Amino acid sequence: MTVEHRDVIIVGAGLSGIGAGHHLQMRCPDRTYVILEGRQAIGGTWDLFRYPGIRSDSDMHTLGYNFRPWTKAKAIADGPSIREYVEDAARDGGIDRHIRFGHHVVSADWSTPDARWTVVSRLPDGSTTTITCNFLFMCSGYYNYAKGYTPDFEGAGDFAGRIVHPQFWPDDLVYAGKRVVVIGSGATAVTLVPEMAKTAAHVTMLQRSPTYVVSRPAEDPIANWLRAKLPGKVAYGATRWKNVLMGMFFYRMTRKKPAKVKEKLLGMVREHLGPDYDVATHFTPRYNPWDQRLCLVPDADLFASIKAGDSAVETDTIERFVPDGIKLSSGKTLPADVIVTATGLEMQLLSGIAYRVDGVAKDMAHALLYKGMMYSDVPNLASSFGYTNASWTLKADLTCMYVCRLLNTMTKRGLRQATPRIGNEHIEEEPFLNFSSGYVQRAIAHLPKQGSKKPWRLNQNYALDIMALKFGSVDDSMEFSNPVPAKVRERVAA
Repeated sequence: MTVEHRDVIIVGAGLSGIGAGHHLQMRCPDRTYVILEGRQAIGGTWDLFRYPGIRSDSDMHTLGYNFRPWTKAKAIADGPSIREYVEDAARDGGIDRHIRFGHHVVSADWSTPDARWTVVSRLPDGSTTTITCNFLFMCSGYYNYAKGYTPDFEGAGDFAGRIVHPQFWPDDLVYAGKRVVVIGSGATAVTLVPEMAKTAAHVTMLQRSPTYVVSRPAEDPIANWLRAKLPGKVAYGATRWKNVLMGMFFYRMTRKKPAKVKEKLLGMVREHLGPDYDVATHFTPRYNPWDQRLCLVPDADLFASIKAGDSAVETDTIERFVPDGIKLSSGKTLPADVIVTATGLEMQLLSGIAYRVDGVAKDMAHALLYKGMMYSDVPNLASSFGYTNASWTLKADLTCMYVCRLLNTMTKRGLRQATPRIGNEHIEEEPFLNFSSGYVQRAIAHLPKQGSKKPWRLNQNYALDIMALKFGSVDDSMEFSNPVPAKVRERVAA
């Protein structure tokens, strides 16, 4: 039986995967490719998450693609608008014709003699299908789509109301006129609270510890002005760089003067909530800014909801669930008809796929990351992983461009294999992510490591990555090997 073959397999049809399809078509037009998507729709995160108020936590001028301007007035966009943006990019570029839905990749085996990956996918009916490729590009995100993180809450079975996780929002949930407790303090919680409070009797955000929350206008007036005055791509590019530079400047300040930035952020919260609000208890984290991601709220909607009395923040730990709500360690009981466990994601790098290289199982947790996208001693495999301190797509676009450079270099040199090698260098291992966030710390043992120096060390800096990935060498710590067989060269030449 003949097994289907493509030059490149992209796994995932979300923001990263559709971007990868575009860049391949533009920069490697001679390559064939297919996108394998485990679900039945385009959009990834933006199709999976359907909870009330779902929106971006960064501006769309940087979260959008470098090749497709964001043209809507709102820079902090809602989930459906982002999903539509990704779908439009796929349709307009003809990328959607390359997608195979319902293909959940379960294994990938590399063969050096054949210079190809054998990729097995499970279909919705339980059967499997196999496709081979020369290069495997993982664009499947960083968390488990099938399972969110929920702690074991004592007494959860005693609660008389309904418990839901935002990752799997039920269509039939009615919360209008009801008392809601949202457990969590991250981006999902600060999004849910003001949105649900519009119709709920009252919403309480119950947090174990505070997060930095920053308000930003939903619309970028400078971006909208530029779009009215300049051609679309020019206006988009100018806004994109404006926001990139502002973000880099702010991040640098958090590293150089954390106390000053912290004071400024907390002062902004006090301006929104007034001098009598207990900002010290409910909005003052124990860590410095950007030790974890900051939470963005558009047009101060969370603060407005709190001031109006429609919602509140409670900072305490949970003793147990009780029939009519949640009993706190302080002895207080929060009454609830609905409990939302916005307790985070379960990280799952590379989709939990079983990888083998020449018949030997490869545990990526023991690999060293190369330029934030490839893995030591693993040939012809890259993954798209965005920035933690800026918009995801900024790094995803650069990763796609680098992968295309790599593919074109192999073709030019008549070689079929590119493998990152540490060689004789002395490289100290460091954590892949330096965030103190719970979802990162829970997964740290299962993640690959970064190195103590380049190209094994992450930049987490867009400007530096442009220089390294767009203009830098492709030969640093990269072993090109496995020549194209003579018969194949003769056939191609003919």
